[in-house]
Amino acid sequence: MYNFRLKRYLIISSLLVFTICTAETIGRVIKSNGEVLIKPMGGGTYSVGVKPGQAVSNGDAIRVGEASFAVVIFLDDKSVVKIRENTDFQFVETSNTRSLIIEQGTTLHNVQEGRKKAYRVETPVSVASVKGTEFSAFHNAEAGVDKFVGKSGNFEVFNVISGMTVNVGPGQKAVSNAMGQLIPAPAEPGDYPEDPEGETPEEPQEDQEQPEEPEDTREPEDQRREETQPEEQKPEQKTEPEKTSEPSETQPDQSQPGEEPKPKPKKPLNLGLGIGSATIDGTIYNQVALRPELSFGKLGLGLDLVLYIDNEGNIRKDEWDEASDFIDKFLFIRWGQKSDPFWFKWGALSNVTLGYGGLLGGYSNMMEFPSVRKVGINTGINFGNFGTEVFMSNMKDFTRGGTLLGLRGTYKLSDAIPLTFGLNFVMDMNQFSGLKDTDDDTYPDMFDDFPNDKDYWNDTDGDGLADFNGGTIEPENGWDIDGDGDNILDTVDDDLILKPTPFSLKDNKATAQGFAIDLGYPILRSKTFSLEAYVEYNKLIFPKVSGDTFYTRKAMDGTGITVPGLRAGLFSFLNVSFEYRIKQGFFVPQFFDGSYDLSRVVAEFGESGTIIRTKDQVIFADSTASVNAGGMYGSASANLFNLVSFSASYANMKADTVEFNSFSALININAENIPKLSVAQAYYQRNNDKNPFDFGNPSINTIFGYKVGYEVSAGVSLIWDFRQFYRDTGTGLEPVKQTTIETAFNF
Repeated sequence: MYNFRLKRYLIISSLLVFTICTAETIGRVIKSNGEVLIKPMGGGTYSVGVKPGQAVSNGDAIRVGEASFAVVIFLDDKSVVKIRENTDFQFVETSNTRSLIIEQGTTLHNVQEGRKKAYRVETPVSVASVKGTEFSAFHNAEAGVDKFVGKSGNFEVFNVISGMTVNVGPGQKAVSNAMGQLIPAPAEPGDYPEDPEGETPEEPQEDQEQPEEPEDTREPEDQRREETQPEEQKPEQKTEPEKTSEPSETQPDQSQPGEEPKPKPKKPLNLGLGIGSATIDGTIYNQVALRPELSFGKLGLGLDLVLYIDNEGNIRKDEWDEASDFIDKFLFIRWGQKSDPFWFKWGALSNVTLGYGGLLGGYSNMMEFPSVRKVGINTGINFGNFGTEVFMSNMKDFTRGGTLLGLRGTYKLSDAIPLTFGLNFVMDMNQFSGLKDTDDDTYPDMFDDFPNDKDYWNDTDGDGLADFNGGTIEPENGWDIDGDGDNILDTVDDDLILKPTPFSLKDNKATAQGFAIDLGYPILRSKTFSLEAYVEYNKLIFPKVSGDTFYTRKAMDGTGITVPGLRAGLFSFLNVSFEYRIKQGFFVPQFFDGSYDLSRVVAEFGESGTIIRTKDQVIFADSTASVNAGGMYGSASANLFNLVSFSASYANMKADTVEFNSFSALININAENIPKLSVAQAYYQRNNDKNPFDFGNPSINTIFGYKVGYEVSAGVSLIWDFRQFYRDTGTGLEPVKQTTIETAFNF
């Protein structure tokens, strides 16, 4: 789940607040030097260069680059914030609170007394609540460490992980970290950052303070946050459930293709409890999550029951006031296994593979959980020599005209001649349905100026008042498209250039589909050794889409052939597989893979407008991607004396002018053998790249992460779960980092 807290933590909640607010000017930049940029409210990039006098609006984000600084004064109470180099943060105001949400860097604050609004500085780890005082705040995003230093007055620092609070006075400091520690101490010389104005004496617009003992507080620059569409860039941060018996949704599939891992026997009741914090709509909540898992024979049931409680003890009701909210409380419902006459899985799906995985392999609908909660289905029936399987990634998508679905049928000749025929069909009914549309007005949030109001979607002048969007409402009733503050389009505004009608799901559709035929034959089966041979033919089809200003696609198709394919097992210790693959045209193996939901559709925002691209257009953008190629694929998994399990796969496809390679790996340490360790695993995946081992230059196909758990006491663990992947913003790759820190209880 995306951790609703760490690493691109509070921004989604902030967006929900300020996208419904007007662009109210709350302050001005009175000094700037070097690279200082603003990302306006609702914008996707830092696009506005800052000069003295620049207005700062509610919801704006500011970025100060290397060897740069800026000074902002708030208009209502004349409080001042000075921003040092390599700092990113956002201004978020409500009717009674002013918040500065820092993602990385150092700020100096001179907060005036007698304000009407509470003044807060927030990081993913801490919250500083300020009265009238002068203090500094520093946040290192990579290390998860904060340092607050008081210069005058008093303020409180709250650690959102542990709930600890300390008071900081003049000459004191507080160090807060992502492990929940909050340490007060006397400030040492150099703890208070050097005043950036003291480093650049030009532009004497204010009386400068005497700098304290200088200290180089620069930290390694955090990788820039995702700056594309809001729902992809800033997933909601909640604490991901500790799925003790469900496979990890981010790990490469450890089992052989088409082979289901044998589950461990389940206790009738596993009761998990997670305690942490979350920020929603600019408000910090204490989070209590109860995650029971029930098993009754073949029936399994997993729940995700989360309560958010504010600092006054009030429970947030938004997660419990609609019928769909109660559906989301079911993490999964399961009946039986794939070897049973009937089996069923509903809800969270992970490592879904059809057949030998040539089209769909290792798919998960949980890559964006819980910011995007999907309800999938995977079920099948086995009768005699026939078998069927049905897969649907998200029933909620189906109501919008699109979802990823798959069908498989098998037939075995006989027990004497166990040759098995398989037929697969996979289709993404509408790749555009992967674009989030909160208000269901058919205009995705990334294009909708009013993503929470289905009646409005365009605001040409950015004043918070909607353009006239058609219908029966007359402009005199409140529409405004010329930015003059009234609802009349004056003749002096004849040269006004209106924004085009945003992209809509209503009349736009792009599909991706494929089918596969396979044959498998078990050459040898015994308790000590097994060997199976198979062949597979795959076809991918991308129909033509008529062009418009947002999206166009030519018809494309391609084939992939596996001949031969072999897989073998030795005891329960080692499993290996080998394939020779032939690729023709626009085809890549496992097009619908574990990261498909992340790359299904992306948008590029540029000066020439917005362009939408589906996954096929991204991976086949290079003309060499459609050349014919051939190569080998191999995988291996092993369990080393029940101490460490390891799996890895590698594919190499070559043509005359191009080479495609894929690599994935997973290592899992058996925590039962190490005191105080509750979980330890790491994974890496990178498909269809020239060099998947070029770790210093990742691509959109790269996913990696790790999970480490420390057992605080019996049944209580502190879990650190990190995941990183990449988005193509049109101007380059931006990393998306998701970090969860959770105290997990297992009863």
